[in-house]
Amino acid sequence: MKYLIVGLGNIGDEYRGTRHNIGFRILDAFAEASNISFTTERYGDVAHMRVKNKQLTLLKPSTYMNLSGNAVRYWKEKEGIDVDHILVLVDDIALPFGAIRIKSGGSDAGHNGLKNIAQMLGTQAYPRLRFGVGNDFPRGCQVDYVLGQFTLDQRQQLPVRVDVACEAIKAFCLSGIGFAMCNFNNK
Repeated sequence: MKYLIVGLGNIGDEYRGTRHNIGFRILDAFAEASNISFTTERYGDVAHMRVKNKQLTLLKPSTYMNLSGNAVRYWKEKEGIDVDHILVLVDDIALPFGAIRIKSGGSDAGHNGLKNIAQMLGTQAYPRLRFGVGNDFPRGCQVDYVLGQFTLDQRQQLPVRVDVACEAIKAFCLSGIGFAMCNFNNK
């Protein structure tokens, strides 16, 4: 079985560590825990690994968040991966900091990265792991908030929450989305 695990984020030092780049951060931790590293390939940084009998392609698109669909579609087709074996890791301001929600599909909820992926795949029915970044910002300041850094308190809690997200990725690949949803949503 082949899986494509996509961490959404923006390339460049000015975006490193921002809330919007939590997908990159989770994938970096996932790869580091398995002692693998990324190489720069077409449309992004890519790493290949196995988890038991599953083949995983990890992708950090270099297309910027709002055009992530180009990278997802390319690697899905190149690796011959079914849409239901794609897991997109994304920030979510509708969830409290560190909360995880795994879904098999649904709306983009105003997230331009998810919107572009749906356009490029021709469906909204692809799995995603939403990582809560909270919404402690004044009206009209959403962009500054998601492109801002985590608070000191959040940065201290982040490693534990990222580890939970990494375990959720393994559960998705090894036991399916239903198991991952039951065991990691609200955890």
